Parts: sequence; structure tokens; C-alpha cells
Amino acid sequence: MKKNKVVNLFGDNSNIQNTEVNYSTLLEKFVNHFDDEFKDYEYHEDVYEFAQNTWNLGNMRSILDTSEFKNIIKLAKEDGEDYRLIEKMTSHKVKHFKEFTEFIVDFYFFEKNGTPKLNVTTQSEDDYLSEMLQMDFPNEETDDFEENFINRSAISIKPLQPFVDWHNTIYPDSKIDIATFNDVNIYLINNSSFEDIEAHLKKKFDKYFMMELDGWHTNKKEWPQRRNYKMFKNWFQVDISTAVYDLEKTPVSKSEE
Repeated sequence: MKKNKVVNLFGDNSNIQNTEVNYSTLLEKFVNHFDDEFKDYEYHEDVYEFAQNTWNLGNMRSILDTSEFKNIIKLAKEDGEDYRLIEKMTSHKVKHFKEFTEFIVDFYFFEKNGTPKLNVTTQSEDDYLSEMLQMDFPNEETDDFEENFINRSAISIKPLQPFVDWHNTIYPDSKIDIATFNDVNIYLINNSSFEDIEAHLKKKFDKYFMMELDGWHTNKKEWPQRRNYKMFKNWFQVDISTAVYDLEKTPVSKSEE
């Protein structure tokens, strides 16, 4: 079993196992260089997820020839990603960080002694590429999906008493009762995320937290400010569904932001 290196993006060297290269400083510099590009991003997790992908694409850009890399990055364009920013960031990775060949395979946010921190798991170039070659990619033309099956897993989130208490403090004239409160939101995620749901929630918990808060109260100044994963688990009941089916005949619509 491969040993991945866990590093801290906010500079706490006591947690950095990678003693040869301080990837925390490198990645922070990489992200900060594009601060203006991320000004419309609402969630910090989305910024780092995009940066993770472009860092890895930058590594691929250094390995592959031009035509092979264009075929890979073309897929990102077809998936609706910001192709212009991907080009800029992968070029910047090659130009300024080419010698740092570790791939970033995972990250999650947490809080330590009241200070926000980020754990990152990296993988060597050889291990990362070897793992990619062993992956089974679905063939959309030939794979026979079960009728009405949606290739997503589902996370259902239900507020618990601490959330209700927060709401009732803000809206004393329209209090809700936890005994009769049945509001549940459903979030669809990639099936691959379900394989390690704990890691997924540690990475994405604040995004879910903010979406739940925003659904009831849009003034962010009155949201709880020191949110962490432990608090998320105390405020919400989380249930997982591994299979999602659409039994209706009308097509599913997805609003564009």
C-alpha cells in the first residue's frame, strides 16, 4: 500500500510529513497568484478543488507531448470547466513549479486551536500515473445503464436542534419546532465520492453548511462564523443513498447560475 504524504497548506510545519519540499507554501503561492480569477467563487473548497485539478494538469502538461495534452484538456472544456483559466494556471504551473512533480490527490479543511487549516494528500508521479492506468473508464456508447438509473449518489441533510436554536434566535416571531421539523435537502454527488464519504464530507462540509444556512437566512454576518467539521456533525443529520432512480418521463432540468 502506497504511503501518501500529508501536508498543511497554512504553514504549520509540525504536521508536514514531506520534509523534502514544502508543498504547503508552493500550493498557497500557486492559488494566491490567481486571486482575482476566483473573486466570484463563493466556496473556498471550490477554489482549492479547481487549483488541485490545474496543478495536476500542469504536471501532465510537463509529461505529455502537446497533442496528447490537448486531448486531455479538451475533456475539461467539454465538461463546462473554465477552459481559459485552466490554460493560464497549467501554463503557470509548468513555468514556475515544473520541478515539483508531486500530484495532489485529496484535501480537506479542519480547524486546530481555532485556526483554519487544510490537509493535503500528495502522490508521487510514478504512483499517480500507475493508478491512472489501472482505472476503468466507462464507455458511454457501450455501457448499458439500468433504465431510470442516475449515475449519482445522494447526500440528504437534515438540520438538528443546534440549527433550530440558531434559527429561532434570529426569528423569534416565527420559531420552528424540531419535533415537527421535517425539511431535508438532497445533494447529488459523484458515485466515486461515496467510496470514502468521510473524506468527502471533511472536504466539502462548509459548502453544505453554507448552503443550508443560506436557505434560511441570507445575511452571512449572522451565520455562525467559526464553523468546523465537528460543528457540522452536531448541527446536521447526514444520510447517504448509493443509488438514485428517476421514475418520471419528463426530463430533469438543471438551472444555470
